[in-house]
Amino acid sequence: MDVHLYFSLIPEALIASNLSPEQFGQYYATGAGYKSKGQCLFFEVDPAFRSDYFDIPTAIQRCVPSEDGSPKHSVYVSVYRVLEHLPIAALGRLYLTTAYGHTLGLERGELPAEKDGCLHLYQDLVPVNSLVVSHLDPVAFYQSVTIHPAKFIRFPGLVFVELGLGELANDPENGSANDLPYSYIHHLREALMVLNTGKDSKMVHRVHSMEFPYRMVKKGIYVGNGKDLVFYPMLSHQELRDKHTQWWRSANI
Repeated sequence: MDVHLYFSLIPEALIASNLSPEQFGQYYATGAGYKSKGQCLFFEVDPAFRSDYFDIPTAIQRCVPSEDGSPKHSVYVSVYRVLEHLPIAALGRLYLTTAYGHTLGLERGELPAEKDGCLHLYQDLVPVNSLVVSHLDPVAFYQSVTIHPAKFIRFPGLVFVELGLGELANDPENGSANDLPYSYIHHLREALMVLNTGKDSKMVHRVHSMEFPYRMVKKGIYVGNGKDLVFYPMLSHQELRDKHTQWWRSANI
């Protein structure tokens, strides 16, 4: 039986499994008994990847089906400092799984080149789970906390997603927030307004829930390690409705 390697973002972990990505997403989101539910995101990792930091060969040896032939669900290789020891070149498709176990695969794409001049909302996923607003576009934001830190805060890499702000992106004080599903609108407005005083970025929540509404993903998800930054574009709402109906419905329950 094949052994897959997965880089989980919720929580950060490198995992070996006999399950296919769709099977792994369902298992990881709902549990073996389908009693618990929780959104999960994970990358498929090149099965040939090896590193002195991770004892992958031992994990693969332990990742064997049970006597009745059922696949091994998971063998945890590491749950600490995974991103910084995982080269971007080893990452394959990114999978987004809803709390109900439906999984959508995203391919790597080109980094967005345009700069729209509006304000941004970033949800950090790994290695921290902060919520930040910023004047900076995604590439500049990544660089400001990794290779060219503007402050003492510095990360070896970062996985983050940009979430939509609606009218608040251009008018944080008076813009309508009626269509935004966030429970922290008042605090969000205040943080966005602070950016008008000249700050590049402002923390909204230091420790924030890692789950976020998939429908609010503005363009896609960014993953970087050192100088390497890549982008996984999110499918349009229309394409999700037309071609991934079951996933879209379960993502918006």
